[in-house]
Amino acid sequence: MSSNVDRIKERLNIVDVVGSYIKLERAGSNLKAKCPFHTERTPSFFVSPERGTYYCFGCQAKGDIFTFVQEFEGLDFPGALKILAHRAGIELTRESQESRTEKDKLLQVMEVATIFFEGELQKNPETLNYLKKRGVKAETLKEWRIGFAPLDWQETLSYLKQKGFPEDDLKKAGLVKEAPERPGRFYDVFRGRIIFPVFDQAGRSIAFSGRLLVEEKEVPKYLNSPETPLFNKSEVLYGLQAAKSAIRKKNYSILVEGQMDLILSHQEGFNNTVASSGTALTLNQLSRLNRLSPRIIFAYDGDEAGLEAADRSAKLALSLGMNVKIVPIPAGEDPASLLSQSKEKYSDFLKKSSHIIDFHLERLLSSGISQRKLDQELKERILPLVKILPSSIDQARFIGEIAEKTSVRAQALWDDLGKVSSEDSPNLDAKEREQIRMDRKEMIASKIMGVIVWREGLENPKLNIKEARKRLTHIAGEKLISGLGDKEEAVFEAEAYYTDKDNLEEIVEDLFVSLEEEILRWQFSDIMRELSLAERAKDLEKTKSLLSSCREIGEKINTLSAQKARRFLNF
Repeated sequence: MSSNVDRIKERLNIVDVVGSYIKLERAGSNLKAKCPFHTERTPSFFVSPERGTYYCFGCQAKGDIFTFVQEFEGLDFPGALKILAHRAGIELTRESQESRTEKDKLLQVMEVATIFFEGELQKNPETLNYLKKRGVKAETLKEWRIGFAPLDWQETLSYLKQKGFPEDDLKKAGLVKEAPERPGRFYDVFRGRIIFPVFDQAGRSIAFSGRLLVEEKEVPKYLNSPETPLFNKSEVLYGLQAAKSAIRKKNYSILVEGQMDLILSHQEGFNNTVASSGTALTLNQLSRLNRLSPRIIFAYDGDEAGLEAADRSAKLALSLGMNVKIVPIPAGEDPASLLSQSKEKYSDFLKKSSHIIDFHLERLLSSGISQRKLDQELKERILPLVKILPSSIDQARFIGEIAEKTSVRAQALWDDLGKVSSEDSPNLDAKEREQIRMDRKEMIASKIMGVIVWREGLENPKLNIKEARKRLTHIAGEKLISGLGDKEEAVFEAEAYYTDKDNLEEIVEDLFVSLEEEILRWQFSDIMRELSLAERAKDLEKTKSLLSSCREIGEKINTLSAQKARRFLNF
């Protein structure tokens, strides 16, 4: 039996649905419009009737009829489902327990648990009073579905079992644990805590973060759900489902640490705010924000721990080419405490935010340290930040600015910058460097795959599809190709950019050359790091071998560059 979603998609055409909200115009086999999710002068929003999807090249919004209605109407998935079902003339049916996937079952568990916690909060005047004192309004409690987990060890468990959920599903959802000393006996994970549901992009509860109402020794103040089939903590940002539209429109995001910071920010109109929820920010999370806007402001707590966390996260964002600013939150304050004083006070601090390099430079200059100490701090703290910047133009601008403000010669700064290696730079560990390397390889490989998928099956594909697939797998590797994920964006890009191109084969060849170049440049970078270590260790034999490898890779890179140049001159 078809699901509700499948039946609706069978009856509704994406062109009719999207076209009822915005004006579409023909663009080859697709349709285009000015994106409804961000401000733009020229159309970059494309709709594919064939695939039933849309994609915006400006803000990376993408999806099907359900995600479009959710985004445009500001609804959760059930709300969009109801609207589209009514439009399609379909009566929604309750799907049987057996037909639901594990993910569907766990989502149902989390929804019922969220309702339970919401109800428990209303029975707990002490917790309601605490939240009121913190400045949280009743409508905000409802909007963010804030709840309370009772103190009893099995109250949540008992309630959910009464609702028909087996203990195994509750365990998979991260709501209960098995007592180690009593196998087969379960207890609640969240007890005596204010509950903040964590939502996915469709607005569905997928995890919880619980804050102790009364702090206890050796008990963590915050407790987060474990990783589950629904929740990957390295991927999810708290509040992103509510902030993404505002981030696109305002063209910057504000990143805070805690749930209270986030909730009060949205309550007071700073609705482009997301939270890291006290965990270390990851490249995946920052990449999500970067797709919405490359501009980010860190508004972390004003203590040393907050500054260190902001520093590490900001460096990671810099490595992605993002424009990174830091808010000078005073010691002992955080966004929530400033907002509880006044919206204007917090806004004033946001206006004082500055680029991370300017932020650290001003802190050094205002600290009254000696010139000798300043020179040392420039080498150890400031220049590694400049080194991270992907743009040489940005590097030159900051070197000039640092020279002007510190009276240190620009050439001396350039000399010291040249001595800062990727290994000395504090922004990335080996795992994170590898992630960026993979991201760049994936970007080029995805472009090639987009062309392949677009042209596959056509009467005149304009290139050898089978050979292109084989070559891509050989160069990039099976693991990378299989992990490319959703190819919708790449196919849209290929179709939009290359529809009228007669030299598609040459375009794909250039992409292959770029992919090989990227791989070789990373290999060259790795060997240079090894060479630096070998020289320090005075290992002459290894140094000689590595220099030979550098020359060999350098020659290959030059050959590929010359190959592209010849094709350009002959074009």
